[in-house]
Amino acid sequence: SSAASDSDGTAMASPLIAPRTTPTRVTSARAPPARRLVSARAVAMRKASDAALEAPPIPAPHHPTYSIEDAIKLALEEDVADVGDISSLSTIPVETVSTATLLAKADGVLAGQHLAVMILRAVDPDVEVRFAKVDGDTIERGEIFCEMRGKAHSILRAERVVLNFMQRMSGIATLTKKMADAAAPAFMLETRKTVPGLRLPDKWAVLIGGGKNHRMGLFDMIMIKDNHIAASGGIKSAVANAQAYLAKTKSPAKIEVETRTLEEVDQILSLIDDETFDTSAVSRVMLDNMSLEDMTTAVKKIAGKVETEASGNVTLDTVHAIGQTGVTFISSGALTHSVMALDISLNISTE
Repeated sequence: SSAASDSDGTAMASPLIAPRTTPTRVTSARAPPARRLVSARAVAMRKASDAALEAPPIPAPHHPTYSIEDAIKLALEEDVADVGDISSLSTIPVETVSTATLLAKADGVLAGQHLAVMILRAVDPDVEVRFAKVDGDTIERGEIFCEMRGKAHSILRAERVVLNFMQRMSGIATLTKKMADAAAPAFMLETRKTVPGLRLPDKWAVLIGGGKNHRMGLFDMIMIKDNHIAASGGIKSAVANAQAYLAKTKSPAKIEVETRTLEEVDQILSLIDDETFDTSAVSRVMLDNMSLEDMTTAVKKIAGKVETEASGNVTLDTVHAIGQTGVTFISSGALTHSVMALDISLNISTE
C-alpha cells in the first residue's frame, strides 16, 4: 500500500539513529529496487509494547486536552467499525505470522515513526518492530527503514493507519525542513490551518522537520487580528481589552498584534513606548502581507522591542528573501493545509 494507491499523488487531507542529512528533492517516480534494512549497529526486534515506552526522539507538543492515544483509537475504529477487517478475516488463517517492511518511495524527512509504534501497540502489543531511522532522519527513495513481525491480521489492521499518519507527517516534515533551511536566520512556524482532529500530529511533524510551533489553538495566545481590531474599535482598544482580560483571569498568555501597514506598526509602537499604557503582555507584532521593503522598515522601527512575524505569500520561492528582512519568525499555512504526502509503502511476506 502506498500514497499513490489512495490519493494518486494528490495532497492527503487527512532504533537506529543515523546521521541527519538534508533531504533531496521529493519525487514520485517509481522507486528503484529496495535496499535491505542496514545500519551501523544491530538493533534487535522489540515488542511494540516495549518500544512505545521509549521517549520519542522529538517529543510531541503539549495540548491540555488532546490525546494521541484517543486519535489512534478513532483512526483504528473508523477502519473496522464494529465488524472487523473482513478482507483478512476471510482470506488469512488467524494463526498466520508475517514479516513486513516499510519502504520509502521518495526522498524526505521521516516523521511518524514513534506514532507508528504507538499504533502497533494499540493493535497488538506483541508485534515486534525495529526502525533503522527515527523521527527527523532523512529517508531515501528505495530504502527499507523499518521491519516488523507478528500476526498477519494485526499488521494488516495497523497498515493503513500507520501509513496515513506517517505519510502525512513525513510530507509536512519534508516541506518544513526545506522552508526552515531557506528561511534562516528566521524561524519557521505553522498556523492553525491543520486537519480537524489532527492538529497535534500536524504540529508535531513541523517540529520534526525543524520548525517551531505557533500557538496550539485559541486558548494559549491572544492574537489580535484585523477582525478583532475592527470589532473592538481599533488597535488601542483591542490591546487595552486584552490586557484587562489577562489581568482579570491571571492568565500568563502573551499577545500578538497583526499589522498590515507601516502606519499600523507605528500605532502599536506608540502604545509600547507609552509608559502609561499597559502593553506588558504584547510579545509579538505580525507583519501581514507586507512588501519586503516595508517588512525591512518595520523590523528596523520595532528594533527588537518585541518579536516580529512575517505572514502572507510565503512559499519556497519567497521564504528566503523574507527571512533576510530580519523578522524573528515566518508563518506559513501551507506547511499543513496543502502538503503532499510522502510516498511510503508497507510490504508483507509470510513465514
